[in-house]
This record gives sequence, structure tokens and C-alpha cells, in this order.
Amino acid sequence: MVSAGDFRNGMTVEMEGNLYQILEFQHVKPGKGAAFVRTKLKNVKDGGVVEKTFRPTEKFEQGRIDRKDMQYLYSDSGLYYFMDTETFDQIALDEAAVGDTLKFVKENEMVKMCSHNGAVFAIEPPLFVELEIIDTEPGFKGNTATGATKPATVETGALVYVPLFVDRGERIKIDTRTGEYLSRA
Repeated sequence: MVSAGDFRNGMTVEMEGNLYQILEFQHVKPGKGAAFVRTKLKNVKDGGVVEKTFRPTEKFEQGRIDRKDMQYLYSDSGLYYFMDTETFDQIALDEAAVGDTLKFVKENEMVKMCSHNGAVFAIEPPLFVELEIIDTEPGFKGNTATGATKPATVETGALVYVPLFVDRGERIKIDTRTGEYLSRA
């Protein structure tokens, strides 16, 4: 159990049957009346952000998020299959659970499965990946003064905007959080 007076940024707590991560907190001691804690909370499962205030003595169960490395195997008929590399157990998740988190992940690459009480609620891809460009317009050397970009399709089928000098067949490094081109690999 953790009291509202002990809240810290990044901490997860269970309340009202949901799991929340504390984005911001502020202890407020007004000149008149009792102190309180003002917070901004993010629902871990659906991403919604709410603002709530608590008395510093209110107690909450501390939430536990389990992160486990798993290997993305393949997708088939709207299901995505993952394997635990230690026990070789496989699980399948549907498209609604996966969303677009795997758009930069190739088959047989490692991802982190985030679960709470055994239920998977998110998949975290690696922060950076190296992928090959399979389709883009021809590149031209010396066309970098303006910082212009062009669309390119990578081997997973995702669309990335790359500088004009990058050409088909090249490997590039991509930030999976933003989908931005970082450099040639």
C-alpha cells in the first residue's frame, strides 16, 4: 500500500479497478484548510489522462506491471504469435490488442510484453530498428541543402519519410516511438 503523500512520477497505482501511472503530482498546502495532493494520472490500459486530487493520507494498492521479453514469430488471419524464449510457450494476440506497435518489427525479433495480473495490455517494440528500403523514388546526390524528405516503404510495409539522397536497397535506422528516420545503417 502506498499513500497519496508518497506519490512519485512514474509510479503505478491501482484505483477504481484500473491501473494508473502518475505523470505529475503536486503537494498543495493552502493557507487555510487541509493539505492535498493534486495529480495527473494516465490509465495504463487505454491511455486516457485524468486529473484528480487526494488527501495525503489516502492509501492505494501499488500497481505491478510485468515486462517480459518475447519473440515475435509471425501473423496469420488477424492473430499475432509470440514465444517466450525461456519456456517456449506461445501466445496469440488479436489485431485490437497489437494495434500498430509492430509496424517496424520484423518476424523473429524480440519485443517486450507488458502485462498486469496475467493480462497483456501493451507491446513495446525495440526503441530503434534497422530496416531495408524496398520502395522509394530514385535518390539524387547533393539534394540535402533544403532538408526535404520523400516517402519510402521499408521491408515491414511501413511508410517512413527519408532524405532525398537515400535510395532503394539501403538499410536505415528508425526510431520506433516516432517513426522517424535517424540515419543510414
